[in-house]
Amino acid sequence: MEIRQYGHSVTEPPPPRRRRRWPRRVLVTALAGGVAAGAVLMLRPDGARRPARPPAAGPQAQAQAPARALTAVTAGLPAALPDLASLIGQQESRVRARPRDARAWAVLGAAYLELGRQSADAANYPKAERALRTSLEVRKGGNTRAAESAEDAVSLEGLASLANARRDFPAAKRYGEQAQKLAPKRWSAYPPLIDAYNGLGDYKSARGALDKLTGLRAGAAVRPAVMARASAVYRDRGWREDAVAQLTDAAATARTPAEQASYLTGVGQLAWERGDREDALRHFTAALRLDPGRRAALAGKGRALAALGRTDEAIAAYRTAVARRPDPQDALELGELYESLGMFPAAQAQYDLVRTRARQAVAGGVDEELLIGQFEADHGDPREAVERLREEWARQPGIEVADALGWALHRVGEDDEALEFASIATDRTKGGGVRSALYVFHRGMIERELDEHGPARRHLQEALRISPYFSPLREPAARAALQELGDVPDEPLPAS
Repeated sequence: MEIRQYGHSVTEPPPPRRRRRWPRRVLVTALAGGVAAGAVLMLRPDGARRPARPPAAGPQAQAQAPARALTAVTAGLPAALPDLASLIGQQESRVRARPRDARAWAVLGAAYLELGRQSADAANYPKAERALRTSLEVRKGGNTRAAESAEDAVSLEGLASLANARRDFPAAKRYGEQAQKLAPKRWSAYPPLIDAYNGLGDYKSARGALDKLTGLRAGAAVRPAVMARASAVYRDRGWREDAVAQLTDAAATARTPAEQASYLTGVGQLAWERGDREDALRHFTAALRLDPGRRAALAGKGRALAALGRTDEAIAAYRTAVARRPDPQDALELGELYESLGMFPAAQAQYDLVRTRARQAVAGGVDEELLIGQFEADHGDPREAVERLREEWARQPGIEVADALGWALHRVGEDDEALEFASIATDRTKGGGVRSALYVFHRGMIERELDEHGPARRHLQEALRISPYFSPLREPAARAALQELGDVPDEPLPAS
């Protein structure tokens, strides 16, 4: 049986190499020197898109919005989009009036960063970087050689989190370690470091940073965020039950609707990864009730509805998410859903949108080499995917990159090397502790091509056990491959 994906089959040779269409990763130029006053004018240049604002709340809620967001961003907690928009307006006015106010610049940078992460709009990241760097500069009075103080840790934490959001894990590690050195008892210094270490494949350091974080005995207000961070590390180790327990407790003890919605979205994602469609949908829906602007929950809802066979509702949810949230990943998922339904023109429109939005993200300083490599491997030029992902692996060798590079190598016929990377992504002894149906599927398909039928059958079956609905395109491919491999042959036991 030939298993087709959009544009070409997963079993046929890759298409001819095409001229590169994608931009290379662009590093946003940081401010240099004491330019705080000038930075004010660069926050929203004429014609720049302002953050989307939901319908106005009542006067009392509007008055409290900046204070709620201020509490959240200074503590490193999730905030609601309307509150962030109010806080940004307030802080912009403050830095215009007092351009030497280092704390106001730091808060403004943190607010722009949180807005960018929640809205998936990378246009906010250069503004966040300018504000955070200006905070450091004005605190030093323009003396870039001045000794750093514990107050600088706040801005350095922001720069570390910003680098993680841009998938620049070496920079995140550098800033995070500086912040942790300046303020080793600040709980918020550790989550960016954990993310950076994971992105670099340094799982031992990630576990060490988590141990230090949990040993700080954080206060009640931030304890849910600490549990959420522990959940992410447990998930990466393959400890599903512990990850779910930590995140469920975090949602139960969260103090604001936005914070609770963030953790419920995470619980929904964990449910989705283990193939529990109904539980995933329940948590994504609950998150959206608490915080209608939670874009990740909307995309998750589309994912769960598609797995439940409610395709019209799934498409509607995805289309809303894609319209509101310029995340290329959402467009890619919708395109693959359309493709699985045989709606090829609609799929192509979404794949074109992936390219557009990836360019926009790169313009905001985001490293999209992983996503571009994944896209090209399945829907474009696998040779380009290999080239990009090799460079990404050399720079930041995390599990996601190992899986993507292994699959891209398989798509160009380099299956022996592909299996090496697929093993890294799925073998606990090599760092790949996370239980991912996609990673195990990739390994099984590579082994099938190498005529390693026993391991291939075992890994394809495992992928479907982990989650029978992990992808509208790849789940049918896994079942077809298993059917082709047939049952385990009835062979005599080896002689003793």
